Amino acid sequence: MTRELSTPAERQRARTTGADFRRRISELRAIASWSDIRARVEPHAVQITRLTVASVVAYVVADAFFPGILDLTAPLTALLVVQASTVGTLLMGLVRVGAVLTGVLVAVAVSASLGLTWWTLATVIALSLTLAKVFRLGDQWLEAPISAMLILAVSSPDVAAEVRVSNTLIGTVVGIVFSLIVPVAIPNLRASDAVRRVARSQAALMSEIAMTLGDRPPHVEEVAAWSDWTRHISEELGEASLAVESVRESRRFNPRALRVALVHPGLRRSLDRLEACLAAERAFLVAIGQDASTQPDEASGSAEAELRRAVAVVLDDVSTALREFGDVIDAEYGRSGRRDGDAVERMVETVSETRAVLTELMLLDVPPAEGGRWVVRGTVLAAIDHIVTQLDLER
Repeated sequence: MTRELSTPAERQRARTTGADFRRRISELRAIASWSDIRARVEPHAVQITRLTVASVVAYVVADAFFPGILDLTAPLTALLVVQASTVGTLLMGLVRVGAVLTGVLVAVAVSASLGLTWWTLATVIALSLTLAKVFRLGDQWLEAPISAMLILAVSSPDVAAEVRVSNTLIGTVVGIVFSLIVPVAIPNLRASDAVRRVARSQAALMSEIAMTLGDRPPHVEEVAAWSDWTRHISEELGEASLAVESVRESRRFNPRALRVALVHPGLRRSLDRLEACLAAERAFLVAIGQDASTQPDEASGSAEAELRRAVAVVLDDVSTALREFGDVIDAEYGRSGRRDGDAVERMVETVSETRAVLTELMLLDVPPAEGGRWVVRGTVLAAIDHIVTQLDLER
């Protein structure tokens, strides 16, 4: 029998796991041609080359120190040490050399005295994990038993223990030095594209809402769909935040940072603005959702329809401002790397016009008896005003 998922957290984890599994299955099925394979490999080609070259260099250096001895400990260690970012290599190299040395010493001691059997393998794993906890290797504690087993597999039984330890040190040094000489590229463009996508997604949502309000009152199902849309935008915000953080991490101890523009502080501020916009959009949807209609609007010429169309105009201008905000991000932090005065001027003008119309709506005095009171309710207009404030570059 299957256990019932009792808590909301468990149900959410189950939905997330199921969605992730379906996404991975769809990605596997999506490979239909050589172009699909190439599109997946090309973004990682540089890292594949770095790992391969670092391992080969470690093997050549180890062979120069110990000629004629067939041992793959050095390239294996270099492969373990070289990370996706330079700061990761420097910091992880120190931790991993401890983890790898722990596994190597345990494997050498046990195999030299007792040989390799199922129970000596169990002893190696247990001792490696215990020592990793004693030495406080943190998240890298599994490196100790993994390294021990790999070294048992790739090392010749007649290779001396000191040769294995020396090759481990050679592989570590080669991995760290190689990442300093050939540092990883700083992903400025990828981060700026991720932030721009968030702005574009919010612009599309505002445009969709504006089209509906300009035609009729929103239905309950439509408001629910828009709320789901904001959850997808929230996921995009998280991905963009990780991309910006990767830029910050990749600049540390990276020689390329001396000649690559510093963009992550500006991207972080842009993300903060977009996150505030998203919070206001959710508040706006909650407000209009309370009065969402389940029936189509029959009074298209009423005061309510006029007010609704006025709000739709404001939302359409907000959508335009969000798209222009994405263009400003792309120009200043992305491809050109410099501020586009024309794009900024267009955005400032759009925000100014939007604020003027919004102010007129705020000053309207609609009698409670008339329809459309919800349109000019304080929470609705305050949410829109908050979005406009975030997009006002002059503030």
